[in-house]
Amino acid sequence: MKPISPRALRHRLIIGGAVWALAAGTALSAEETALVEGWRFVREDVQGAQAPRFDDAAWSSVVVPHTYNAADSGIGGAKARGEPEGVYYRGPAWYRLSLDHAPEPGKRYYLHFGGATLKADIFLNGRAIGTHEGGYAAFRYDVTDALRAGRNLLAVRVDNARNTRYAPLNGDFNIFGGLYREVKLIEAPDLHIDLLDHAGPGLHVRTASLADGQADIAARVLVKNDRRSSAQFEVVTRIIDADGATVAESRTPTTLEAGRGQAVEQTLRLAEPKLWEGRRSPYLYQVKTEILVDGQPIDSAQALLGVRTVGLNAQGQFTLNGQPYALYGANIQMPTRFGKGPIVTDAEIDEDMKIMADMGVTALRLAHMQHPPRVYEEADRLGILLTTEVPLIDDMDPSDDFRENLVQQMRELIAQTDNHPSVGLWGIGNELRTSGDAANRLLAALQSTAKELDPGRPTTYAHCCLDDDDSIAQHSDTVSYNRYFGWYWTEAKDIGPWADELHARMPNRPIGVSEYGAGASILHQEDPVMRRPVADGYWHPEQWQTSFHEVHWRELGARQYLWSNFIWLGFDFPSFKRNEGDRPAINDKGLVTEDRRTFKDAYYWYQANWSDVPMLHITSRRDVNKRIARVKVKVFSNQPQVRLRLNGGDWATVPVVDHAAVWDIDLASGVNVVDAVTEVDGRELTDSVRWTYRTNP
Repeated sequence: MKPISPRALRHRLIIGGAVWALAAGTALSAEETALVEGWRFVREDVQGAQAPRFDDAAWSSVVVPHTYNAADSGIGGAKARGEPEGVYYRGPAWYRLSLDHAPEPGKRYYLHFGGATLKADIFLNGRAIGTHEGGYAAFRYDVTDALRAGRNLLAVRVDNARNTRYAPLNGDFNIFGGLYREVKLIEAPDLHIDLLDHAGPGLHVRTASLADGQADIAARVLVKNDRRSSAQFEVVTRIIDADGATVAESRTPTTLEAGRGQAVEQTLRLAEPKLWEGRRSPYLYQVKTEILVDGQPIDSAQALLGVRTVGLNAQGQFTLNGQPYALYGANIQMPTRFGKGPIVTDAEIDEDMKIMADMGVTALRLAHMQHPPRVYEEADRLGILLTTEVPLIDDMDPSDDFRENLVQQMRELIAQTDNHPSVGLWGIGNELRTSGDAANRLLAALQSTAKELDPGRPTTYAHCCLDDDDSIAQHSDTVSYNRYFGWYWTEAKDIGPWADELHARMPNRPIGVSEYGAGASILHQEDPVMRRPVADGYWHPEQWQTSFHEVHWRELGARQYLWSNFIWLGFDFPSFKRNEGDRPAINDKGLVTEDRRTFKDAYYWYQANWSDVPMLHITSRRDVNKRIARVKVKVFSNQPQVRLRLNGGDWATVPVVDHAAVWDIDLASGVNVVDAVTEVDGRELTDSVRWTYRTNP
């Protein structure tokens, strides 16, 4: 195995989502080595694989990030039809990497793992470094004492098997095992910003107050002195605007004893701040903190800052900067691609976020676990509010171990993402199927942890499957409901009366809708739909999903007391439990196909309702073979009217009523072309479809 030289791959550390270019001559602070190539891998448990002299020549060569379930996306089954659930490998695997190291005095060295599913045992040179339980947060270990000059052997045992010690125990998604996010070796000075704050940046910033044309920004800087003697230094924190100008500064002289850590609290005042106002204006500052010794910087950390406050008003509405702010959008599962699982690029994550932004969302629910850092960064930039949650999904274990692990995962989630202005609420769980003392104790612990670490943000819980007012739905500041009227039960129109009855019963409880949706295959076309599809059946016509969402948004959008409305789901995604729709192992409730190439008609319904960008879209464009001559042309648009014509004939002007224009036509035998056009500021928006009608086979 060819060893990797950290010096060859070194570049400046990215902390808090911001990349800073330091001026020439500025002292270098924390540095990182991306450990990407040279890994050896085997998908089985191997005794003694942590030993440096272990022979891994027969193992595969892989690059990290890596998952050992990339090929398992298409395996699925449904118990509802007597079929076994999809069976894919859930068990241990080993990774080994040889790397060169040249230790320097006065330095500390850390191994950083962006995520390992679900349990990781870390060994360096045969020495056990630590065990991390929980698959979706980053974690770090100080390995200064374990590293040695010359060749070092890093070994990691990863296990994605179900274990009652840690969450999740269940879920309607695949658990992709492996080192599926980045692995890094970080070098820092021995007086440094603490990197062991639950793998957070060691710098936490928030808007402490906002009033009268000024904002007070609280900065909390965690400093660690790993020297053998006390240290005198200065902590300098600056706020820098989008033009690069320093607009606020705080300096704090500090003395810290050897081997001790300290939180340095600072307040910076901004005059006439530019606010982070969601989709309207997501203005971002940068915060840079430096540790100065004798006036020279030796370490630094950075974070993005959006000056804003969030909360709830007396009517149970979410507020941004003190004003009601409607949260509507979609759920997105952890970003994946077919055949790759969660090994996605920043560009692919950016594509997902742009698709949602173009639809006009104000918010997204990140289901059901901590997502990659890039998701939060893009939400900051785009002005999309987020709810983000720990992976308490469906099932729980009553043990202390399980509860303590979830509390740990909540601490990691907050430490690693609390700087993001896009994060609006912390989620403490989703769809527990059981109530009682253990469940209430667990949710109370998660609620108290979130409020201890971040009292300024509200919390929420996604409730289902028990009474709407069950005790487990009373711990969080808000509650939202996963409700599938018109798909799993009753009719779509029932969502509105249900919400009214619940609001009347709990008028002082902030309530929202965290999931609603219906399956749809772009291969299944039926216009009009003759009867409601079977949810776990093979026939999922796209038109049913479209009408489902038309009804739902007309009901939900009219009810201002709902603090949130989140569609299930933005994108189709792999789920081993399912064998429905047009193929196994896919949850097809997305508004966009898994490959991101096709936007279903329902996507455009929401774009017409939510986006300010002029648009029009003819629906049922994939229903190319019509069964009857008399059909309805339906066009979604956010313009007041559209003009339509059939087969090059006369134009008909059709008003857009509640974001839809409907036109009855009689098709000619053979191929028909329907054109749509609307004028916006002197330019034309156009769309067209081709439909075929034949009277014989």
